[in-house]
Amino acid sequence: MAASLKNRLLRSIARLGGPATRPLAGRRLFPLWAVVYHAGRRSGRTYATPIAIQLTPDGFVIPLPFGDSTQWARNVLAAGGCRLRWRGAELDACAPEVVGWAEASAFYGPVLRALAPALGIRHFLRVRRTGEDDTS
Repeated sequence: MAASLKNRLLRSIARLGGPATRPLAGRRLFPLWAVVYHAGRRSGRTYATPIAIQLTPDGFVIPLPFGDSTQWARNVLAAGGCRLRWRGAELDACAPEVVGWAEASAFYGPVLRALAPALGIRHFLRVRRTGEDDTS
């Protein structure tokens, strides 16, 4: 599938799925989605963005289907962290870094290992949890 076609497909899925996932993101019974709270780099305004998320031993990996130049990812990288709502808990995340599929794939099961490359997802944002929380 051509890159531009994949990009259009992913954007369509996000546009259609956004309204459905927004009320579920971050809820206790819906662990595949979280909400990332981040501040605008210029405005300082706080934004809440629903995201897909994958637990790691020390934090999370977040797929970046549109690359690492999305505004929310740039905001998190510039701030050096963010606040997440995941599984009904709010927690702080730090040390954001963009990683490739080679590193991120270790945290995904076989279905998602097949799906991410097929959709052309090559970039992921890895963040570490800070402090004590009840996500374990």
